[in-house]
Amino acid sequence: MKLVTPSGFRDILSAEATERERITREVQDLFAEHGFLPIETPTLEIMDVVFQGARLPSSPFKFFDSKGDLLAMRPDVTLQVARMCATRLRSVDDAIRLRYTQRVFRESDEASSAKPREITQIGLEMIGAKGVNVDLELIGLMVGALKVSGVDDITLSLATVAPLRALLDRSGASDAWKQAVLNAYHESNFVELSKLTNLEDKDSVDAGNIAPAYADAVWRLSRIRGGKDAIDCARDLVSPLGCAQGLDELEEICSALCKDAACDILVDFSLISSFDYYTGIVFEAYSPYLGSSLASGGRYDDMLASYGIDKAAAGFAFCLEQAMAANAAEEELKDAQAKIKSAGSASLKDGSRKLRIAVPKGSLNKQAIECLAQAGLDTQGLDDPGRQLIVSTPDADFIIVRPSDAPAFVAYGAADCGICGRDSLLESGAQVVELADLGFGGCRFVVAEPEGAARSIEERYRKLGSIRVATKYPNITLAHYAKTGLQVDIVKLHGNIELAPLTGMAERIVDITATGTTLKENDLVIVEDVLDSTARFFANPCALRTDRRVVELSRALEDNAKGKHYEPIAGSSM
Repeated sequence: MKLVTPSGFRDILSAEATERERITREVQDLFAEHGFLPIETPTLEIMDVVFQGARLPSSPFKFFDSKGDLLAMRPDVTLQVARMCATRLRSVDDAIRLRYTQRVFRESDEASSAKPREITQIGLEMIGAKGVNVDLELIGLMVGALKVSGVDDITLSLATVAPLRALLDRSGASDAWKQAVLNAYHESNFVELSKLTNLEDKDSVDAGNIAPAYADAVWRLSRIRGGKDAIDCARDLVSPLGCAQGLDELEEICSALCKDAACDILVDFSLISSFDYYTGIVFEAYSPYLGSSLASGGRYDDMLASYGIDKAAAGFAFCLEQAMAANAAEEELKDAQAKIKSAGSASLKDGSRKLRIAVPKGSLNKQAIECLAQAGLDTQGLDDPGRQLIVSTPDADFIIVRPSDAPAFVAYGAADCGICGRDSLLESGAQVVELADLGFGGCRFVVAEPEGAARSIEERYRKLGSIRVATKYPNITLAHYAKTGLQVDIVKLHGNIELAPLTGMAERIVDITATGTTLKENDLVIVEDVLDSTARFFANPCALRTDRRVVELSRALEDNAKGKHYEPIAGSSM
């Protein structure tokens, strides 16, 4: 018997628990001073109740109880608050101010993920009140709570989802296209968004009767970011189409926050949370030392309607563990600065850290280096690094990794951005922002089976209800067969996939092919296409929104891939 905790869960010893207790107490005192009352929600919810309000960022833990009800461990508190207000607090007419500290449980989509599956969520919900002052109060309290938690270096990203929703509503597009666009935003896949809004792309989802101007605006809106002037850019884009909803309120909020100067402010219209219930202002807080956000929130005026009550609502939550990690990173930087100062050297300055880029080994390596050089980076030493795993140049630290590992390095913040194939991104399931299709390293994923074996495979499926599929890419394979509805058992191999059907280990394979020659030589025939893959440039959400160099590099790479000449934006630090 191993005396260990389940993966993603851990014990918290006294020193850390004491600090967590202090932070929680001081944050809740701050919330109480503003009239927010405590609530506690159950650890378990009926699954149908959970999914009634919105889709979730990751799979909840679920199981059946003795009554046969399908239950979920609490994956988010906001959905529970909506359910509570629609039942227990339905008759309350005044604004309801609620605060909480709750554990939430989320099953990782990555089988070998090191991410925690139990986190502490601290937040506020304001039910039955709307307006700029309400949104400003919530944002101010979120920043204040992070400051109380010891986080000083904060970038606050702001946007409103109202223009995008208006564009989709007025566009005349098909429901399938609109949902595909929302999925691309929610998944931070701006390569897919570019393809969807390219109405000449024959492989894209049928957009219906959409006017090209709306498709173009949906794409261009996602690329608008900056200071208050970004709101003017968005207004110029969407006003002629009658879709400037929410921009006046966003401008008023941004102006007030800039005067307060409690943190750095970034207006970013690519900012739509993985939750899909937001209707207006959305905001996220980032630390430059972490790969993912510290806190997020926004206005979700329509969510309570899905539970049978029509009330305005807004709120936010932050992860206690993330806030403590950001504080620890800031303390480490202060210690490093103190050591440098005591040694008589110049102190570290903000932005002095080099950009960290994950560069793939293998077949993608040469063209990845060429792309980075064409974008204006000094890549000296990358052509022949020897045994070096990190190659430093005046512009960047290049971290040399396997393509399949690049998403993990970026998602966990070990690198700011990177290059790998689309297949590696899909297989990893890492939470990164897909920014540009670089156009090289093309390959094709296919399903193949022995020639003449179709009937015997059908007979096996009829008798046993499944077939065996060998592959190096289980996640891609499972996603493909989930669409087809065919039940499969995955046999994961690391090489010589073609051997599996030849030896009876599996009936089919899913693998990469360029010419199909290897398949033919082993009497295998292609029966289905799975996906096409090319090299992609991607970043973690934090680096994208705290380091201008990532945006500049992304646009340079994208334009160069399309054969355009890239002109850096004035003031770029790249």
